[in-house]
Amino acid sequence: MLRLLEHIGRYTLLMQKVFSRPEKMRIYRERIMYEMEALGLNSIGLTAIISVFIGAAVTLQMAITLESPFIPQYLIGYATREVMILEFSSTVVALILAGKVGSNIASEIGTMRITEQIDALEIMGINSASYLIMPKIVATTFFFPFLAIFSMLIGIAGGYSIAAATGIMKTADYIEGLQYCFYTSEIAYALVKMVFFAFFVTSISAYCGYYAKGNSLEVGKASTQAVVISSIVIMICNLILTQLLRT
Repeated sequence: MLRLLEHIGRYTLLMQKVFSRPEKMRIYRERIMYEMEALGLNSIGLTAIISVFIGAAVTLQMAITLESPFIPQYLIGYATREVMILEFSSTVVALILAGKVGSNIASEIGTMRITEQIDALEIMGINSASYLIMPKIVATTFFFPFLAIFSMLIGIAGGYSIAAATGIMKTADYIEGLQYCFYTSEIAYALVKMVFFAFFVTSISAYCGYYAKGNSLEVGKASTQAVVISSIVIMICNLILTQLLRT
């Protein structure tokens, strides 16, 4: 318990240091654009591949499960939309990005720590925490919601494609289900969650890397720790936000 409180305290102090007033905004703007490409744009391919197959699989599973003359087929499209918007495109995509982006951040900053590059920045009078971490947090909290929207569209398109390709249901019924009881607040709910998830994934991964010690083996441990902790926090945060925003 004391160990947990120590980590929470160090994490809080690090975040205070991260969001202190930067010296040169021009440099930060350049780094934010770079991080958007490195952490956001480079994740589009993975997000698209997983989303299209999950959307197709959900549609196929629902069509097989609800194969009854008493259940209208449009509910398959409705169920696919709800799964993609409410949970998969925010929570599951965030878990996937925690593995890809989180491990990348932890290993990058951890390597800089053990090779004394962070110490060199501090000696030059640069706020190393703000310089290294803040652009990553800004980039992910801005870009990850776009990945969530992209995932929703690709997943729903994947469901439509499998319906058209296999003939397991009428595409007109699928589209009717997509339109049934649709509320834009559901998308807003998913995007709010994704902003929180992006912040926690990036900040926790940066924390694990920033305080890495020892050799390259310790950097690997910090990277693994970042993914595990980020995933746990995402699930806890998802439960809390669902309770607050959906009730």
